[in-house]
Amino acid sequence: MARVLLVEDDDAIAVPLERTLRRDEHDVVRTASGLEAVDLALSGGFELVVLDLGLPDLDGLEVCRRLREAGSLVAVLMLTARAEELDRVVGLDVGADDYLTKPFSLAELGARMRALLRRAGAPAVAAPADDGAALRVDPGARRAHVGGVELPLTAKEFDLLAVLHREKDQVVTRERLMDEVWDENWFGSTKTLDVTVARLRSKLEDAGAPVRVATVRGVGFRLEG
Repeated sequence: MARVLLVEDDDAIAVPLERTLRRDEHDVVRTASGLEAVDLALSGGFELVVLDLGLPDLDGLEVCRRLREAGSLVAVLMLTARAEELDRVVGLDVGADDYLTKPFSLAELGARMRALLRRAGAPAVAAPADDGAALRVDPGARRAHVGGVELPLTAKEFDLLAVLHREKDQVVTRERLMDEVWDENWFGSTKTLDVTVARLRSKLEDAGAPVRVATVRGVGFRLEG
């Protein structure tokens, strides 16, 4: 059983979804307000936020952005009626862990939730690892561990770490990271790279990882240690 924050203003979607979650023995708190969702999620105690993008007061993207900027590592599953690729990329870029486009089946939603909850099995803020614990990055499983603790990384954070880890002790240029992590068709600001690096640094430090992401001014970044 997990404690789930359901952020959805459409009763036609929220009511059956909440009923299903409760039937699966999850503890569900529902709100239709993005602002309230931020306050609730930051109060702690939730393992998953199921977040609609089209909220009346605060867009779901902004909700997710505020949670990550405040340091929250809670798993976020975004729901949206927007099928465009750009919306999907932006959603993941602000720190969402997964993305589901409406209409969707409850079976698919359940599978996505179970996958996220398994990945979020580590503490909300990873406990410091023993001194000297190695960093292990498994690109196939898309998982990273420090000692025996899994790092709770978003999709983009993992992709960034995987590239830097592959080129450990070598400088990887900003342009190359944008091409590999966001792909060459990304037209957004490169500021998103700096935000993702900052979140990754914080998670590595919280886990006591024996590596650090160093900035090579004017060039890019290097994973060293």
